[in-house]
Amino acid sequence: MLSRVKSGALLGVEALPVEVEVNSGERGEPRTFIVGLPDAAVKESINRVSSAMSNSGFSMPTTKMTVNLAPGDIKKEGPIYDLPISLGILASTGNIDSGRLDDFIIAGELSLSGELRAICGGVSLALLARAKKMRGVILPPDSAAEAALVEDIEVYTAKNLRELAEFFNGTRPLVPMRSKDSPFRREFEDSSMPDFRDVKGQHAVRRAVEVAVAGGHNILMIGPPGSGKSMIAKRIPSIMPAPSLDEFLEILGVYSAAGLTRSNEHKCFRRPFRSPHHTVSKVGLCGGGPNPKPGEVSLAHNGVLFLDELPEFGNILDNLRQPMEDGKITISRAAGKTSLPCNFMLVAAMNPCKCGHLGDPKHRCTCTPQQIQNYRSRLSGPLLDRIDIHIEASAIPISELRSKECGEESAEIRKRVAAAREIQKKRFGADPRTAKINASMGAADIRKFCALGSEQAEILSAAMEELNLSARAWDRILKVSRTIADLESSDDIQTQHLLEAINYRSLDRTA
Repeated sequence: MLSRVKSGALLGVEALPVEVEVNSGERGEPRTFIVGLPDAAVKESINRVSSAMSNSGFSMPTTKMTVNLAPGDIKKEGPIYDLPISLGILASTGNIDSGRLDDFIIAGELSLSGELRAICGGVSLALLARAKKMRGVILPPDSAAEAALVEDIEVYTAKNLRELAEFFNGTRPLVPMRSKDSPFRREFEDSSMPDFRDVKGQHAVRRAVEVAVAGGHNILMIGPPGSGKSMIAKRIPSIMPAPSLDEFLEILGVYSAAGLTRSNEHKCFRRPFRSPHHTVSKVGLCGGGPNPKPGEVSLAHNGVLFLDELPEFGNILDNLRQPMEDGKITISRAAGKTSLPCNFMLVAAMNPCKCGHLGDPKHRCTCTPQQIQNYRSRLSGPLLDRIDIHIEASAIPISELRSKECGEESAEIRKRVAAAREIQKKRFGADPRTAKINASMGAADIRKFCALGSEQAEILSAAMEELNLSARAWDRILKVSRTIADLESSDDIQTQHLLEAINYRSLDRTA
């Protein structure tokens, strides 16, 4: 008897439909064949399925059986097909009613006892079910918790195979998980986050960071050791606005595909903050592998990618140039292309020279001019072009370190950032073709929303000539000027907004 179960295959962060066909009762030696480009984990699934069914009160067919994973040109990986294969076997042998199987996309790993174990890609499978206008998905409990955030579909879960068999036979009711009951809806506790009130001095850097977060701009902080660059960067999440549900589903989809949602650390409603070490590999940073997996740039999607000691990353940094422009990274393999989202805000920090003391009044720089040039030349001009804000962090005076006064709290800064983001939300609207924040404005948006008066245009033209700025810097300055104006609730870009934005291009170079 032939049965069919709907499932999915994960390609990057996207789920593709897979149909699991099970045909039992064939003539021949009682063996099971799995076809359809299965990997080793899929081939081993029949052993897990056999034990799980036995411990759940069912028996494997004593005839030849063929399991086909269609389409046959997509490689099937991992243990996610344990559950659909077992249900397909039960349906083909008449142990469950196969009429309700077509309503769901089903995936899950089975233990030998029949318990359901979490899989990667629960969110992606739920989005696939919604796109195919199906009733919903059936997943293991942990995977169902993340999939429940997807609206307009039903998400069912059970503890073991026996419960699901009874559900399909109509003898056990299962209640769909509610979005509000998902642990991923848990708000992140502000009290556990580092706060800007702990930062002494550095008012110019704090201001630059506020502007950067308000518009989603990339920022580079340059200063000697101990000037507070890393300390400030680690406090950026405390002033970022909470993600929308759509943004969080994009974040969760990436983390689910990477298998990171099983950790309690990632079970909260917030934007990601990734801080890889400078020894990270190209694949670790950008993603890849035989079946491409998300790298750090994708794990920072809709959040922050912090690169400390930026020049130490070396040539790998130039791999960021295209992702920073496009908001996605495309990985090409012989089998095809995979696109991974990576719309992140880059926060970088570096010393002014190799010894770190260039410009420090209390420490003598031991670097030669050639060493300084070699150190800074590790950052290419095209990469610096894509960083909107360059700000110098000077050494902190002892008097400020001894001061008992606290800096402005993150909550106050976050209010101003949220107000500026709200202005941008109203400006760009819900049209998916337009930008969401100022940093992602295209040429048409810049012409429309960043118009300058004759006086401001002359100032910017003079700055381009005198400071020898690159052509791309023109648009960067206009975007930052628009954000500064938004922070002051100004409809137009004023001269002071433009001058502040120009001041943030100190390291620009002609391309």
